Amino acid sequence: MSLPSKPVNRRLFLQIAAATGASFATGAHAQSWPDHNIRLIIPYPAGGSTDVLARILAERMKDMFNQTFVIENRPGAGGNIGITALTTSAPDGYTIGAATVGHFAINQFLYKDMAYNPERDMIPATLTWELPNVFVVAADHVPAKTLAEFIAWAKQKTKINFGSPGVGTSPHLSGVMFVNRTGLDAVHVPFRGAAQTIPAMLSGDVTFAIDNLASYIAQIQSGKMRALAVTSAQRWPTLPEVPTMAEAGQKDFVVTSWAAFVVPAGTPRPIIDRLAAAMKTLAADADLQKRFQVAGARCIASTPEEAIAFAAKERAMWKEVVALSGAKAE
Repeated sequence: MSLPSKPVNRRLFLQIAAATGASFATGAHAQSWPDHNIRLIIPYPAGGSTDVLARILAERMKDMFNQTFVIENRPGAGGNIGITALTTSAPDGYTIGAATVGHFAINQFLYKDMAYNPERDMIPATLTWELPNVFVVAADHVPAKTLAEFIAWAKQKTKINFGSPGVGTSPHLSGVMFVNRTGLDAVHVPFRGAAQTIPAMLSGDVTFAIDNLASYIAQIQSGKMRALAVTSAQRWPTLPEVPTMAEAGQKDFVVTSWAAFVVPAGTPRPIIDRLAAAMKTLAADADLQKRFQVAGARCIASTPEEAIAFAAKERAMWKEVVALSGAKAE
């Protein structure tokens, strides 16, 4: 992930200052924070990558802040239900959300009506992790060993399709990008998650997927799936032999499923800064990074301003891809 390297501009500074309700009156509260349990809303079901990674961080932050992080899974509507619960909570630092790229940069272009504004109602205290998507095919059904071979093979087929964990997810939109750029004629097949997509691929009913690495790493390592490329900017540590999309011939195809810890607008800035500082410490922990790598991810950290600037950059890209896909959600 490439964070903004230039100084944050005045607009971003004012956005942060206004949304955090920065004032001297919040000082006493911020200094005593946290003095009781913290609620961590995960807007997806238990067992998914967001849930697993957020729980790892909550476990470590429990020791750092000497307070329990109470996990609350609030799935539904592409994660909008959980984030709405976050944005309507008291801005006192005792409710945090594990928001993802969808909440920052995709859902607003998919859903006609959303109960929250990602640029106004929540503040990212810090980025938390990223994981790439991986281009995978079933080894028993697709002969291609490289992405170029796959494109040539697919163009000779009368029918191909690609699977994803649902309309509007980054795997779905990654597939749309790939099909559009290569000129392939492929049909999108949405599933409820990788647990359904994988059997369909192994049976030959689905041709390919560009899905979260975390969901496919076991299948790749077993040899049942063949990884043709990863969508990260650099090769991924646990799959060093797999090229990036750029190396495989697809330029400007950097896509990661990233996340941030967010708080309701109006949360005192000193509390936000403490969360950001804690993540900076965790991201520098080699043992924690190893745990994340096993899960197919990389632990990262940022300032609120860096996170806002990064989200703005991503928002511009995903707005275009959602429009290209024609996808809509209610």
